[in-house]
Amino acid sequence: MGSYSLFFKHSVEKDLRKIPKEFIPRIFEHIENLSANPFPPDSYKIAGAESLYRLRAGEYRIIYQVLHEPREVIVFYIRHRSTAYRGF
Repeated sequence: MGSYSLFFKHSVEKDLRKIPKEFIPRIFEHIENLSANPFPPDSYKIAGAESLYRLRAGEYRIIYQVLHEPREVIVFYIRHRSTAYRGF
């Protein structure tokens, strides 16, 4: 399948400031795995959003988009599950 390039929106940096430091390594482990497989078994398409997917990392959700032609994964948000889906 090949590898995908990972890109982060500026909102991710802001989201990471709010996350306790002990959760960050696990979250980045999940994100790094997206470059090899952008659709792991525990990822789901977000209902109501045209091309966004979510990946569960403990109590946090990684919201991302996959672009097949340029082979890119764009991470939009990393948020707590209670606020991750607001605005879709």
